[in-house]
Amino acid sequence: MSKKAKKYTFRKFINDAHLWLGIGSGIILFLVCLSGTVLTFEEEIKALFVKEFVVADASGSPLSMKELAESLSKEGIVSNVIIPAETNEALKFSVKTSPQERRGTTYFVDPYSGEYQKVQKSNLDGFFLTMFKMHRWLLLETEVGRPIVGVATLIFLFMAISGIILWFPKRIKWKNFKPGFKIKLNANWKRINHDLHNTLGFYASIFLVIMSLTGLFWSFEWYRDAGSKVLGTKVFGNRDGGPKFESALKPGTTEKTFEEILQLTSAEFAFKGETTITIPAKDKEVYTITKNNHSRFSPIITDKLVLDRDGTLLHKELFAEKPLNVQIASLIKPIHMGTIYGTFSKIIYFFACLIATSLPITGTLIWINKLKTKKSKKKQPAFV
Repeated sequence: MSKKAKKYTFRKFINDAHLWLGIGSGIILFLVCLSGTVLTFEEEIKALFVKEFVVADASGSPLSMKELAESLSKEGIVSNVIIPAETNEALKFSVKTSPQERRGTTYFVDPYSGEYQKVQKSNLDGFFLTMFKMHRWLLLETEVGRPIVGVATLIFLFMAISGIILWFPKRIKWKNFKPGFKIKLNANWKRINHDLHNTLGFYASIFLVIMSLTGLFWSFEWYRDAGSKVLGTKVFGNRDGGPKFESALKPGTTEKTFEEILQLTSAEFAFKGETTITIPAKDKEVYTITKNNHSRFSPIITDKLVLDRDGTLLHKELFAEKPLNVQIASLIKPIHMGTIYGTFSKIIYFFACLIATSLPITGTLIWINKLKTKKSKKKQPAFV
């Protein structure tokens, strides 16, 4: 008597799609996730391999910003300065060595002695650049690698969601849920491998969905446009720095010193945090200031201030007063990179990416083990 054919259920379809899409994109997903894991702590790792610039003595009075800028003038044009929240840390000046240079070169400056040091290149700069290119383009040409990574990310998004569906047991009872929360370390290697894939994948799934949804903004213009429509504001639409302001000062008007501009900034933003000030070099240019608040939930969120050279307030932009949709759009990059909550979120993202890197391996092993089991069953003699 022939066995009754099993019904092809929705769960079976999800399982098959999860399996074959995973097998087909496994190598690409492994490389993208591996490079993403490495890039999580890029700055911290690179800092270990360069000599730290130490402020010699923070007990005296700091030099004026004019004096510090003049000491750097032989290197080029000072374009902006980053003032740390702590007084015992070095200032960071950006110096343009040529008019064509966009961002300038960073110099660490001791505010008390005036000594400075050009930012040192790490021996790992080339390695991390390679990891970045692999993460974004698989080391291929941008036009080729970007859509490949984009399609792989779409597959990864589906697999993260389908993985959550498959994690749920067929019968919704607590005793059926319990095995999905833990790894049975005293079992054989096949069971351990299955638990590593199933359990760790479940714990990391929400972060993998977030990474995928945000990462697609860099891969596809249509996705970026669709996301902008959904949010009601342009994603990555503020890359040029927003509206432009020009100085309205008349010739002969007394201009504020840098220290006076800094005092006005402290009055407007009366909180502790890192301050970045763009220094005007031409007559029509103004001071553009951003400052973050160390007491906020996120250390990367900044408020913005634009002051004319005489201290007149031209523009004030508080992150907390922005509409929610604008806030979300401006946080897509730090959400994707895991910098949204500083070191805390970067640690979480590191382990989530590490798990994501392991999923193509553990998933492939599960598939191979199932193939071996099917072959062994076929070899067994049939009893009539």
